[in-house]
Amino acid sequence: MEPGYLNHGHPCRATTLVTLSFLLFTLVFFSSFTYASSSSVYPELNPIKPRHSRLLRSAVQRETPTSQLSELWSPLESQGWKPYVESNKPTLPEKSEGYIQVFLDGGLNQQRMGICDAVAVAKILNATLVIPYLELNPVWRDSSSFMDIFDVDHFIDVLKDDISIVKELPGEYSWSTREYYGLAIRETRIKAAPVHASAHWYLENVLPVLQSYGIAAISPFSHRLSFDNLPMDIQHLRCKVNFEALIFVPHIRTLGDALISRLRYPEGSAGEMGSNNLQEVTSAPARKNAGKFVVLHLRFDKDMAAHSACDFGGGKGEKLALAKYRQVIWQGRVLNSQFTDEELRSQGRCPMTPEEVGLLLAALGFDNSTRLYLASHKVYGGEARISTLRELFPLMEDKKSLASSDERAQIKGKASLLAALDYYVGLHSDIFISASPGNMHNALVGHRTYLNLKTVRPNMALMGQLFLNKTIEWSEFQDAVVEGHQSRQGQLRLRKPKQSIYTYPAPDCMCQA
Repeated sequence: MEPGYLNHGHPCRATTLVTLSFLLFTLVFFSSFTYASSSSVYPELNPIKPRHSRLLRSAVQRETPTSQLSELWSPLESQGWKPYVESNKPTLPEKSEGYIQVFLDGGLNQQRMGICDAVAVAKILNATLVIPYLELNPVWRDSSSFMDIFDVDHFIDVLKDDISIVKELPGEYSWSTREYYGLAIRETRIKAAPVHASAHWYLENVLPVLQSYGIAAISPFSHRLSFDNLPMDIQHLRCKVNFEALIFVPHIRTLGDALISRLRYPEGSAGEMGSNNLQEVTSAPARKNAGKFVVLHLRFDKDMAAHSACDFGGGKGEKLALAKYRQVIWQGRVLNSQFTDEELRSQGRCPMTPEEVGLLLAALGFDNSTRLYLASHKVYGGEARISTLRELFPLMEDKKSLASSDERAQIKGKASLLAALDYYVGLHSDIFISASPGNMHNALVGHRTYLNLKTVRPNMALMGQLFLNKTIEWSEFQDAVVEGHQSRQGQLRLRKPKQSIYTYPAPDCMCQA
């Protein structure tokens, strides 16, 4: 045996040590390289600096007079309108013309509008409606069905005197499935329904199919019924579906009630977080000294940020990442891409960042004692993007902070159910505000108008112009925000031609008191 094999200079050990050192160096090097590369592609890994530091410093130090806070939280006075109530009991047609199927895509609130329209079309055709089929959401990959989201028995019961509804087709039509229509052209599928089609179009084009085959499947169906020139009983029926028939499944309502209770009574929240306590929380008698809270729908996901073609202050890495995303998703075609960021902002086409919507709320008078519930699926930029909003509103909560992992188990990873929970909490809040217009904003604005609840509608053009002014002082900014939103806090607006009945429920869904 050679001497070298008896000491720490063992050639095998030496080789091993050199190899391990090399591997460690390589790992560190490539980890740094990977992080640097991914940071440029995923700006949420980079620190995001505030874009409006001067305003932010003043907002953090703000003090709101008690009188202004009292006015902010005061409920809306009666505006002379109330929900329409049927005077006569509706009657079912003597004979159904056949079965109507609809296949709905989009997110929760787009599907909600499609369901309302499907009921109206079934009524127009004297047909039996099959519980609508919800397509797999291509963005969130959510396969939740109608029965996973909405209380189907309540839906059928509320509408039992208006139309016939079945949960599934009888055996003789069991062949009529999504897969069947995806394989070839079928005579029972109506594919050419125009956007905002009239009642007459359905009678001319769908009724003959029903009478010939006993069934008609309409796909695509989103926005396939006009908002204008329809009989009033059809309009009233759409309202009835949206505001009365469509309620969420019991476990969403129960969890929603628990979150609302924890927002109103924060001192007891820690002890109430547990699945065994849900029923106890929501069934407890009303307590005194209920607190108030704002729900902020922070519509700032990557899809929205990319589609807007605006600059959100994430630097070169963020610009490259969004440009790459646009190329992959839309082949680079974005409607606003021909305009500069300044042009888009001055026209109100840029969604507000969490920092900007926080400054809007602070200017309106909400202070650091305001309880703020953040309704959002996923914020582009992560916690770094939200940090300035949290600095302004330290009592900010969301689903994760208010509910335990056990309570969230049934909705985890299911975008439609997460959105349903946010919708429920938003509907029952003292004040609702959305960072930018969209389906959730439109649906809740309409629902809260129907119930005469306070809802702040941001003046996007005004805010865009104010944020472009880099020398504006806090007092001037605050005065402009307050003045620009005096008539945007829930005041009823009558629907105009072509506008959605679900966003503007008066006069179709309401009557003057």
